[in-house]
Amino acid sequence: MRPTVYDIAAAAGVSLATVDRVLNRRPGVRLVTREKVEAAIRDIGYIRDVAAANLAKGRVYPLVFILPTGDNSFMHGLYGEVRQAMARSTFDRTEIRIVEVPAFDAPALVAALDALQGLDLAGVALVATDAPEVRAAVDRLVTAGIPVVTLVSDLTGSTRHHYAGVDNIGAGRTAARLLGRFLGGCKGDLTILAGSMLVRDHRERLEGFSSVMAAEFPQLRLLPVLEGRDDPEIANRLISEALSGSNSIIGIYSLGAGNRGLLKALKDTGQGRELTVVVHELTEHTRAALQDGTIDAVLNQDAGHEVRSAIRVMKATADGQDVIAGQERIRLDIFLKDNLP
Repeated sequence: MRPTVYDIAAAAGVSLATVDRVLNRRPGVRLVTREKVEAAIRDIGYIRDVAAANLAKGRVYPLVFILPTGDNSFMHGLYGEVRQAMARSTFDRTEIRIVEVPAFDAPALVAALDALQGLDLAGVALVATDAPEVRAAVDRLVTAGIPVVTLVSDLTGSTRHHYAGVDNIGAGRTAARLLGRFLGGCKGDLTILAGSMLVRDHRERLEGFSSVMAAEFPQLRLLPVLEGRDDPEIANRLISEALSGSNSIIGIYSLGAGNRGLLKALKDTGQGRELTVVVHELTEHTRAALQDGTIDAVLNQDAGHEVRSAIRVMKATADGQDVIAGQERIRLDIFLKDNLP
């Protein structure tokens, strides 16, 4: 039978009210009495059920998600998952607010983070632009006692509490192995489409991709990275120009989220060409492209899992509880035409 607060009170020879003050770190308890209660807690092996205590007190967790605006399907899906979490707010005892900032805009992200200073928040989750000024703004929130979780893209060297996203170096390596194996021993050029090298997830995917290609598929030459800012129109233009200007391109790796523009360019410019294409994120557009053979594989991260993980971590951190690492690991899914969910 698990020890209770009544057992602590009996072991320490104090009232339940005194035990409650010690457990909740409230004033009004003499040092000698506090030490006696804490010794009793250790001796009887009491483990506090913080979730139950907060439920009994009716605690609500105010959370903020800072998300980038833009016209890409993955971010639309991420917004949708946060809104679903908002719909569950009564059950989860959360109050969730979304703050929008322009994609890849470090000053706007810093302004949004600094605007949260002084607010009574249980946590902040953000899709990070990896810049020194963003890192400093995150560190200021952490210093102020607000738990911070990076979502989808991490933030180098910051004091953020947790990253909710896939292993992006591993994702890039996986993409390289898929492309290299699909292409067999063919020799030619590969075009890489990114959103922006300002975000860590895109840089890490490129790092992993490049390392495997150099080591295991040296017959495939990587062309300079095209940065489409995850904008369908920019991505369409960049890929169309690349395909029109070269007949040696035999493969494409889209490591960002500008896939609608990529797919339009493939249909308009790549007709009749033997192209092997690997992209990120399973959306209605990439699903259809897999099914009709326009692309060959999709590497996917579960946005819903990332949002739910961020919420669990922020709540646990606000309560001073440990995070269950295995529960919060975001897996990378590989989808072909044959195994679509």
